[in-house]
Amino acid sequence: MKKSDADRRKLFAGTEKFETLRDWTRFGTSLFRRENLFFGQGCPSAYDEALYLVQSALHLPLDGPETFFDARLTPAETEAVKDALFRRAVERVPAAYITREAWLGDLRFYVDERVIIPRSYFAEIIPEQLPQWIADIDAVERVADVCTGGGSLAVLLARAFPNARVDACDISDAALEVAAKNVADYGLDGRVSLFRSDVLADVPAEKDAYDVIISNPPYEPEALRETLPEEFRREPDGALFSGADGMDVIRRLLPQAAEKLKPSGLLLIEVGGLQDALEAAFPQIEFNWLATEDASDCVCLIHASSLKKAFAKKRGRAAR
Repeated sequence: MKKSDADRRKLFAGTEKFETLRDWTRFGTSLFRRENLFFGQGCPSAYDEALYLVQSALHLPLDGPETFFDARLTPAETEAVKDALFRRAVERVPAAYITREAWLGDLRFYVDERVIIPRSYFAEIIPEQLPQWIADIDAVERVADVCTGGGSLAVLLARAFPNARVDACDISDAALEVAAKNVADYGLDGRVSLFRSDVLADVPAEKDAYDVIISNPPYEPEALRETLPEEFRREPDGALFSGADGMDVIRRLLPQAAEKLKPSGLLLIEVGGLQDALEAAFPQIEFNWLATEDASDCVCLIHASSLKKAFAKKRGRAAR
């Protein structure tokens, strides 16, 4: 008998009399708490994640679980629930990779191990705050999503700016395959273009092309690699880590954005815990930190005028 078979028998010992969705949700909640799982890739707690995985395994709608709590599972359904709970608790597979879906706001996106699981403050920033900085949403013609991963933010941008073309880029061919599926699922093939590019270097956009550029780049310092929860280490390295201080990608993005933004354009970057480090590294740039619901305030907005002024000086010094 394989070790995984032995682990599975041990894990589910004593569950023979479990019959209902309520039984398995209660068991999953206790199991996840006992195994000290990490909940930061979608669901906020052991209960929410257990309920989500049980409902998904049974192909039930995610709203109104009380309707089905006391429904009895068939033997095949029980095995499907066990599979999901085993993969999550023992193999430490993130829930989104088990269900092949993740949510940003009310929008569902396909995900698998080729992409980071989408969880961005841009889900609240794009619809709620970005319009406050733009005089005429309908006049926005071209926007960019840098480090698009599975394409979720590119879709949000296309929906926020109905008349705009969206350029979405990533250095990973595998991630762009997932992005293409999500763009197609939302019927946006005609407005969203995908490019394999290291930041904006290989995106065919002329100078002063973009009204808005957003980026949720990798920003974790390499030293944190071994300290992150196992669930994070299941995600692609290239989507998480960015050099010794976490700012390698951001350093490449800032001067490129200075060139590619219209004079009235905006750059927005999600930077995690790098606020102080970013301001110290680029004192010549004016950073506007946007408030988020959890008070992390880790998305900065930069006016094109500030970027162009900062990097024009650098180019001038380099030319001498």
